[in-house]
Amino acid sequence: MLASELIDPMIPALKPTDTVGQALDWMQEHRVGQLVIVDQGEYKGVVNEDLLLDVPNDTQQLSEVMRLFEHLYVYENQHLYELLSLIVEHRLQVLAVVSEGREFIGTVSSGELLKQFAQLLGVQEGGAILILAINERDYSMAEISRLVESNNVRIISSYFSGAAYGMPDKSRLTLKLNRKDITAVVATLERFGYSIEAAFANTPIESVDQERLDLLLRYLDT
Repeated sequence: MLASELIDPMIPALKPTDTVGQALDWMQEHRVGQLVIVDQGEYKGVVNEDLLLDVPNDTQQLSEVMRLFEHLYVYENQHLYELLSLIVEHRLQVLAVVSEGREFIGTVSSGELLKQFAQLLGVQEGGAILILAINERDYSMAEISRLVESNNVRIISSYFSGAAYGMPDKSRLTLKLNRKDITAVVATLERFGYSIEAAFANTPIESVDQERLDLLLRYLDT
């Protein structure tokens, strides 16, 4: 999914001639802590609520506090993953989407971005989650998929987290599956030497104890 497909038409853009007070009012109305600044169709930056609250005179125009702007944006053809990276790195609530000529196209909200990301991961679909502790040199998604699917279970999404330098046995593969009862899947993976670090499903799994279930819950909560 591209940036141009994630634009929220309900989020307004400010002008440099708007006042600090007006900007704060719009942020409160739309429940965001940031808004994009646009001047005659050209993107100028993102203004932050916390910084505006420090301006002593809320009748000042935004053009008078331009030094507070953060010049972060994405192009309309950038992928959702690239947008997520920027939002996390800079703790953004909104992202400006621009054309190659930096003409403003629209605004993406972090809330909508996370919603779409969750849909891509299949978070809202029923099913179990497995976390495998895996050595990077043993990692083969094709092999793991074959073993999972041999039990008539499908992988909805997966996420591989590489190990820190010098710790090759600490990589993790998170699998979202389309079934809740995955006892057979766990047994198959363990039979072929895979280590199940944690599992979560509405139906109890005999070969994974409560300690491992608690570990997964803590992992998802971080």
